[in-house]
Amino acid sequence: MAKLLSKRIFTFLMVISLAVVALNLLSTVEAQNKKKPRRDVPIVKGLSWSFYQKACPKVEKIIRKELKKVFKRDIGLAAAILRIHFHDCFVQGCEGSVLLDGSASGPGEQSSIPNLTLRQGAFVVINNLRALVHKQCGQVVSCSDILALAARDSVVLSGGPDYDVPLGRRDSLAFASQNTTLNNLPPPFAKASQLITDFANRNLNITDLVALSGGHTIGIAHCPSFTDRLYPNQDPTMNKFFANNLKRTCPTANSSNTQVNDIRSPDVFDNKYYVDLMNRQGLFTSDQDLFVDKRTRGIVESFAIDQKLFFDHFAVAMIKMGQMSVLTGSQGEIRSNCSARNTGSFISVSEQGILEEALSMI
Repeated sequence: MAKLLSKRIFTFLMVISLAVVALNLLSTVEAQNKKKPRRDVPIVKGLSWSFYQKACPKVEKIIRKELKKVFKRDIGLAAAILRIHFHDCFVQGCEGSVLLDGSASGPGEQSSIPNLTLRQGAFVVINNLRALVHKQCGQVVSCSDILALAARDSVVLSGGPDYDVPLGRRDSLAFASQNTTLNNLPPPFAKASQLITDFANRNLNITDLVALSGGHTIGIAHCPSFTDRLYPNQDPTMNKFFANNLKRTCPTANSSNTQVNDIRSPDVFDNKYYVDLMNRQGLFTSDQDLFVDKRTRGIVESFAIDQKLFFDHFAVAMIKMGQMSVLTGSQGEIRSNCSARNTGSFISVSEQGILEEALSMI
């Protein structure tokens, strides 16, 4: 009886020990996944890691709390918001011009061909975030900053890396023309050579290019954006089995159907996108050619093997991209409605005071 009791006590203690070990491992993983400030990334004059520390200290908490609710209802909006941020930054810079509706002066950027498939629901989410932030803090946080933070949280809440976002952007007073928008957004049929040159012109290197392309690990694509690889002839760089499945989804070149970007984990932000490329299952030419081109192939392979490496480089690339041609200081404005320019083009007295306070902290 004593031996049986001792055995049970020993078994109980072993279970407790294993539970403690498991909890310690979970704590370690959580600690590794916590936001790691990338203060080693240079930031442009006018932006700051603590821009709203006094004017709106809870801005990040407000945005993340709301997006958790939004993504619980529709995780697809995470990829949609991230895409809007890309499309904003690559045209006139990260200044919220893509959020503007058209006006008497002409159609807005959303009417340009590459932006026709941007989800309208995601624009509603951004404006709702603006309303929540402004209700809490007043009209002190720009729509372009809200978009940058929402893009970051879209990545995090989908399973991707957390990182700090330098803040202090101002909103543009005008949107780009249709041609300017079209000419500045990298097309899905672009080859790696074109992309390398395009990104270099924006002070983004080859590693940044491959890392930012990893944003396609979540989201969907419309058939016409990749059916040039299926019809009239199949792209030889595409896996035949994969191509046949795509043809079922897109029976014609102009089909209105959609396809997930990453067939392995379409709603999870991870490194499976690069595994897709290595298996010749990239959706766009601009995706698959990163594995075909010798200059980018090694980076694709490295990211496919090491997710942490991908996450680290993605965070750096996002911080760099998020500072492209930003408006700061007294440039632009802080919109009261993300989809429309403020009436008049002046800075209010209260806004000027907050601006001076924020700039003194830089």
